[in-house]
Amino acid sequence: MISIGIEQLIAESPAWITGQRLGLLCNQASTDRYFTHSRDLIMQAFPGQLTCLFSPQHGFFSEKQDNMIESAHTTDHVTGLPVFSLYGDTRKPLPEMFESLDMLLIDLQDVGTRVYTFIWTVVHCLQVAAETGKTVVILDRPNPVGGAIVEGNLLHNEFRSFVGLYAIPMRHGLTMGELAMLCNLEMGINAQLQVVKMAGWQRSMFFADTGFPWVFPSPNMPTPLTALVYPGQVIWEGTNISEGRGTTLPFELIGAPFIDIHHLLKQIKDIPLPGCVLRPICFEPTSGKWSGQRCFGVHLHVTAPLQFLSYRTSLALLQAIIRLYPEQFAYKQPPYEYEYIQLPMDMILGDQHLRMALEQGEDLLALERSWQDELAAFEGLRSAVFLYR
Repeated sequence: MISIGIEQLIAESPAWITGQRLGLLCNQASTDRYFTHSRDLIMQAFPGQLTCLFSPQHGFFSEKQDNMIESAHTTDHVTGLPVFSLYGDTRKPLPEMFESLDMLLIDLQDVGTRVYTFIWTVVHCLQVAAETGKTVVILDRPNPVGGAIVEGNLLHNEFRSFVGLYAIPMRHGLTMGELAMLCNLEMGINAQLQVVKMAGWQRSMFFADTGFPWVFPSPNMPTPLTALVYPGQVIWEGTNISEGRGTTLPFELIGAPFIDIHHLLKQIKDIPLPGCVLRPICFEPTSGKWSGQRCFGVHLHVTAPLQFLSYRTSLALLQAIIRLYPEQFAYKQPPYEYEYIQLPMDMILGDQHLRMALEQGEDLLALERSWQDELAAFEGLRSAVFLYR
């Protein structure tokens, strides 16, 4: 079993933390292997030093269901400490929120996908830390979809938003600590940043390989398998196709009342989609899109994680649905993650031209080949920040 950053911090009790006033960015998934919360571990190991808490999107208890559902500042009922919401009145901490701390500890479970907002909350914290002369310490955790496989096109600068502030691919293959280092350097933030590394984690590991218990970091990320399909399946957030919210299998299921699943599967039969089975299914969401209506679609079963390409699989389904159902299919309209002009799909894909190419029926594998050069350049950037080889 691996040992994660918070466990390493408590075990090592490094001299650099002595006497420092500490803040902690966390949520209910910030626990050790015994499900003890990080704030409790820190208060026990460094008594009197923890002064405040911060929470990301979905709230301190990961209770908020969807995007643009805000959390208010509150008081932690366990410790009596203030909890500053970084997904409410502001998504970037105000400088005065850092007045009571010298060092911000960050212990969040990321899911390895560009559009998952936790890393961009971290980037905002780095920016304010640089402005105020504070130190940020990432207590590293596994990338649940591994550190070896990278997928997708890079974000184009004109589509920067809270679901992507820097040009990385959809599936980036970095831990939160590594990605924070990359952004701190390449975005020119230059905050005082250090990472408490995990022990025993290897880049080839999926979450199931770590032996570590999974605690859901957001309401619709209930299992590591959800995280595995998410780099592709998240695109359905930008459409009127249900991504399975309101079911027990969010992102593993997709569908809509107007889909003929056998026609859909026939449409994509010649595209190589390794490592998975698309099983025809009917489901009825209890909330969200098509709530209370029968949706026809697929249950995405991952059979070989090392071969599975989530982004390709979901783009193939999207292109087929656009082609088969031009009258019924629709894109979600703004707002999306506090952007009121850009089409949400363009923000999610990070590239308007990709969306238009899919609409025009361009060959998906040729599109993949077109972004290999930028992926190769990104590989050079990411390998420079590897903490685990």
